Amino acid sequence: MKKEDDLSIREICRLIIFEADTPAGKAFDVLLIVSIVSSVLAVCLDSVAFLHIRFQGTFKLIEWAFTLLFTAEYFLRLWSVRSPAYYARSFYGIVDLAAILPTYLSLAYSGAEFLVVVRLLRVLRIFRILKLVQYLEGSQTIMRALRASRPKIVVFVSTIVVLVTIIGSLMYLIEGEEGGFTSIPKGIYWAIVTLTTVGYGDLAPATPLGQFLAAIVMIMGYGIIAVPTGIVTAELTRQESSTTTRSCPNCSAEGHIDIADHCYRCGSSLDPDQEAPTA
Repeated sequence: MKKEDDLSIREICRLIIFEADTPAGKAFDVLLIVSIVSSVLAVCLDSVAFLHIRFQGTFKLIEWAFTLLFTAEYFLRLWSVRSPAYYARSFYGIVDLAAILPTYLSLAYSGAEFLVVVRLLRVLRIFRILKLVQYLEGSQTIMRALRASRPKIVVFVSTIVVLVTIIGSLMYLIEGEEGGFTSIPKGIYWAIVTLTTVGYGDLAPATPLGQFLAAIVMIMGYGIIAVPTGIVTAELTRQESSTTTRSCPNCSAEGHIDIADHCYRCGSSLDPDQEAPTA
């Protein structure tokens, strides 16, 4: 009997922490985001010299209070899901852990506490709280398109690496050390900066042949920038889904399509009454 009671408390905890469709879940997420923004604001204010001198002790106390609060929340998340390993390896799981580590690291490395601004990433949960499903659906569509585009992007990037290596080597041979191209890596750096149309201006060819090659690279840059955009856009047109805010009771993954019966990440049933194997 005690075991059943424990399981029911665990499930209630999971519903409050991971689901945004209930009043309790929405209130929890709102309070969480207020706490996150407040903690980041305190860190930002602590970086102001005169405020740091005057309120150093107060800021430190506030930071440790928020860190302990977020630490307790992180372990509650691990405890409430059936497969803590899935949650720990998920995007939000990594962000939640990264949000509490800087304060503990500051005990050994001075200044590490200012890295807690990573907590702002946790505010992404506001999409769930406000039930902006259309934005959640859009993010899931983009992620699916990026995953589907990965082989083509890898080929594209590999081609660019070969191309800038050739261009950088040619520029090194043409301009030489007198023109500032003291090595092939230096020429590759120039080729990357020029091909991406960034153009820092710290290196510039002086010979007519070098300037001719630079002009070709600049023109190529306009076409190359459009290639990855076209690859991803083509995949986006193939992605169609209707996404909900349901979270998996096993691994806490979100963004399932409305007709899904099983989690896209761990394969567990989305029905909280059905047990699933742990990872």
